Amino acid sequence: MGHWWYRNIVEPGKLPLLLALVSFVMSFLVTRVITRLIRAGRGPFKNVTPGGLHIHHVVPGVILVIIGGFGAVAAGRYGFGGALSAVIFGLGAGLVLDEFALILHLDDVYWSEQGRKSVEIVVVTAAVVALVLGGFVPFGVNDLTAEERQSRGLVAMNAAGNFFLALIALWKGKARTALFGVIVPFVALVGAIRLARPGSPYAKRFYANRPRARAKAGLRAFHHDRRWARPRRRFENFIGGTPDPERTAVSLEKPPPP
Repeated sequence: MGHWWYRNIVEPGKLPLLLALVSFVMSFLVTRVITRLIRAGRGPFKNVTPGGLHIHHVVPGVILVIIGGFGAVAAGRYGFGGALSAVIFGLGAGLVLDEFALILHLDDVYWSEQGRKSVEIVVVTAAVVALVLGGFVPFGVNDLTAEERQSRGLVAMNAAGNFFLALIALWKGKARTALFGVIVPFVALVGAIRLARPGSPYAKRFYANRPRARAKAGLRAFHHDRRWARPRRRFENFIGGTPDPERTAVSLEKPPPP
């Protein structure tokens, strides 16, 4: 076990990435537990409101991200400084992405339906970082042999081809598929080949005069959403808490900010 740890984590310089991932997940989980206790009125935790101003935890999260990011750049991948900076960065990233929906909507939608985006972005981020930690290199460079990597042309063509596939998947309205496709090229290939999501830029451009393709894409999206919507909602409610219906209704009635 010690040999595996040194060969796969310490020697390649992945220890800071592992520490950042662990601290990121723990920061998010602890924050969610505390906010749910505050919401239920249990425990000693209260909202931080100096002078009547509610300080969201994204504020200390941004400070920690800045400190950890600059510290990691200065310290490098090896040594105590790099490990400490990675932990600080992970803690801050967990606080920031826990309120990703607030940043996106510029409104306090933490316990509303829109607040689910925070849970989703945290899960996707943790999964992508775990793939990188497991040895996957963006744009499929790890799929090339050692001899092929000696040719800059092959590396550039491979990266450009996988990036193009991920871009097509994103164009078809499949953001998660495109994101994972950057790390695992086969995922981007599947997203690029299959039908586009209704309402995506690709569908508006190429399905406007193709009623059969438009209907097939809509039916496929309907079955996909019906199959996965309920399990995903249960998972998000388990981690992030059930949204408040009243707060959701109020946030939906508010006009978008200018």
